[in-house]
Amino acid sequence: MGLLGGFFVLLLLASPVLGQLPSQDILALLAFKKGITHDPSGYITDSWNDESIDFNGCPASWNGIVCNGASVAGVVLDGHGISGVADISVFANLTMLVKLSMANNNLSGSLPSNVGSLKSLKFMDISNNQFSGPIPEGIGNLRSLQNLSLAGNNFSGPLPDSIDGLMSLQSLDVSGNSLSGPLPAGLKGLKSLIALNLSHNAFTKGIPAGLGLLVNLQSLDLSWNQLDGGVDWKFLIESAVAHVDFSGNLLTSTTPKELKFLADISETILYLNLSNNKLTGSLIDGVELSTFGRLKVLDLSNNQLSGDLPGFNYVYDLEVLRLANNAFTGFVPSGLLKGDSLVLSELDLSANNLTGHINMITSTTLQILNLSSNALFGDLPLLSGSCTVLDLSNNKFRGNLSVIAKWTSDLEYVDLSQNNLTGTIPDVSAQFLRLNYLNLSHNALSDTIPEAVVQYPKLTVLDLSSNQLRGPIPADLFTSSMLQELYIQDNMLFGGLSFPGSSSKILSLQVLDISGNHFNGSLPDDIASLPGLRVLDISTNNFSGPLPAAVSKLGALTDLDLSINQFTGPLPEDLPDDLISFNASYNDLSGVVPENLRKFPESSFHPGNSKLEYPASSSGSGNSPSGSRGGKSLSTGAKIGIVAASIVILVILILIAIICHYKRISKQFPSSEKVSDKNLHRATKDSTSMKGKDNKGGLVSADELVTPRKGSTSEALSQEEKSAVGGFSPSKGSRYSWSPDSGEAYGQEGLARLDVRSPDRLAGELHFLDETITLTPEELSRAPAEVLGRSSHGTSYRATLENGVFLTVKWLREGVARPKKEFAKEAKKFANIRHPNVVGLRGYYWGPTPHEKLILSDYVAPGSLASFLYGNAIIYLLPFLQMPYI
Repeated sequence: MGLLGGFFVLLLLASPVLGQLPSQDILALLAFKKGITHDPSGYITDSWNDESIDFNGCPASWNGIVCNGASVAGVVLDGHGISGVADISVFANLTMLVKLSMANNNLSGSLPSNVGSLKSLKFMDISNNQFSGPIPEGIGNLRSLQNLSLAGNNFSGPLPDSIDGLMSLQSLDVSGNSLSGPLPAGLKGLKSLIALNLSHNAFTKGIPAGLGLLVNLQSLDLSWNQLDGGVDWKFLIESAVAHVDFSGNLLTSTTPKELKFLADISETILYLNLSNNKLTGSLIDGVELSTFGRLKVLDLSNNQLSGDLPGFNYVYDLEVLRLANNAFTGFVPSGLLKGDSLVLSELDLSANNLTGHINMITSTTLQILNLSSNALFGDLPLLSGSCTVLDLSNNKFRGNLSVIAKWTSDLEYVDLSQNNLTGTIPDVSAQFLRLNYLNLSHNALSDTIPEAVVQYPKLTVLDLSSNQLRGPIPADLFTSSMLQELYIQDNMLFGGLSFPGSSSKILSLQVLDISGNHFNGSLPDDIASLPGLRVLDISTNNFSGPLPAAVSKLGALTDLDLSINQFTGPLPEDLPDDLISFNASYNDLSGVVPENLRKFPESSFHPGNSKLEYPASSSGSGNSPSGSRGGKSLSTGAKIGIVAASIVILVILILIAIICHYKRISKQFPSSEKVSDKNLHRATKDSTSMKGKDNKGGLVSADELVTPRKGSTSEALSQEEKSAVGGFSPSKGSRYSWSPDSGEAYGQEGLARLDVRSPDRLAGELHFLDETITLTPEELSRAPAEVLGRSSHGTSYRATLENGVFLTVKWLREGVARPKKEFAKEAKKFANIRHPNVVGLRGYYWGPTPHEKLILSDYVAPGSLASFLYGNAIIYLLPFLQMPYI
């Protein structure tokens, strides 16, 4: 009789009581189905077969087997990586089976209904397999069972009520399944239970009452289910449990002051995790909480808690405190950063509304500190002690980086991105011998990248993007044997690239992003010395010349962006087939797109590259109706004739249209001057104001900004809506028409749809793309503004600066602009486009609210269609109105 089809079973032979046998009497017997030759254990040969097994006694005829009335007591098959359908019902005849363990394989099947017949079973572990189906009611008959682990499978349905029959059970783990329904009340009857893990399922309703009756319970994990209702504070106060995890549920606070019970928590509880719920209220109720029992770990992150933080002055046992992603306000308790009497090793207060200035961090025990995404300000703090992870990103720190030269040498992870830091990067390396992650992006750092960065021996990730760094890249930056990701995009770096020679390959570098700089020259052949590259972005630079064939040797590439450069020649033929993102648009490439790149859309190659042919796919042409029927193809002369005739007909039609239009215009307006005079007499004044403060910059994507949406048309305001006095706030009561005298005016509903809201004052970031214009927010706010027109993307104004220069300001409608990072990158790309008929982008403004987005460009005096047709006017394309799709 076969035990398990296609895999091996380790049978432990012992007397009825396994623990009483001496070690020499416990022998290994391996069985497998006939014909299987796989041998992971190294003990079996294909000369044995499953017919040799006798489950009613010990087969004494086999070498090395000692039989003394013994029976099969254990089946152990852990971690052999075997697959197949396991029929657990075959073990029902093993009446003396004590241990059944088949964990960490790829076995499937279900728990049989007769599983309860294994009366002697004390240990059952089939975790981390593919078993499925419901847990049978019969499992409650395993009265001797002490340890049951069904974790990491696909069991579904409820946890059966018969679970209360497992009177001897000490450990129950059904985590990582798809079990659902309310938790059975019978759980409180498992008096011997020490560890209960029901996490990562879909259990509903509330936490069952009576868990405090489990006097032996030491660990309770109900995390990541769908449990609702309140926290069972009575259980947390009265029980003797040590580890409690209720995270990832839908638990709420019944009263705003209930967190005061944390001060009365049982002194046996060392670990408490209530994160990722919907708890509300404050940690301070009149008098701040002074103690939290004997807690070592307290996690209240990702809730809706608010108010000031307590001082945490007397939490002498607390080692880990996580309060991230709440709405706490006030200052960071100084005792947490300086207290020598505390043993705190991890502090996470990120993503709150904390404010204030931090002078120093001197805790000798703190190793992980995360204060990111708050409103902390001032200079960077002095840091001593043994901190290894420091995250101060997304705050309002200002000043230079000189203080980091005095920071502790234990640092391994530093993130200072998205602050207001200025000055240079210190040319010091002694403090960062252990550093493996450094992020200084999105600040205003200037000057060059120091050579010391190359000397950080363990640095794996370096992000200096979105600063104002200049100069060339340090010569040895690409030779690091540890660096895996390098981000230096959106700076003002220049010069050529130099990689190690092909003889010294650097396998570690996987991501290289140098886009949005001023690098020039050709892409060197030595780029092949970086064979581990997965992402390469060199877009928006000034590279030129042909693309080297060595790019094809980067076999690990999945993302390649060559756009907005001056590359010439053909695309390499053998770029990796595993590419999932590719862009070579806005270059001067020629030839035919290689076949393995035709899976990408045409937008990956055009606009730009006017000499680069993007042929139709072979499958598309092969399926054409006439492609395979042997029909006669037109001769070359016939094709030329058809094209020439089509052009002549098109020219004639255009001329007829122009003549007809001119006659109609002439009848309505004797001269263009009369039209202008008539419109001028209808003009009235409409004043608004614009205020701002000093700011840094924000960018916008042409794709989101510029293309009129389907079914909409750019509308011009009537002259009655134009204003000669300052401001960018459109009038909600105005009406405007398609043309000055058409009479087809929009009603109030259409106007409301296109309205662009304006704040009372600008409080965001203003940035200019080049040095040809300098302007402060205060000067811009004082500039008189005249409404030019509206479209579905916002309202355009003509702003008159104090020096008499005109600027066109586009106030974008809410929802038009992309997120800030993409906004910045795309605008820099289009600011580099130079064309006589395209108005250059001069600057942009990113405000704190979704509807505060401005784009500044040169002002071009508008004209009429008649003046364009007959006055040799030039059509100017505003980049935010007519720019092609990205």
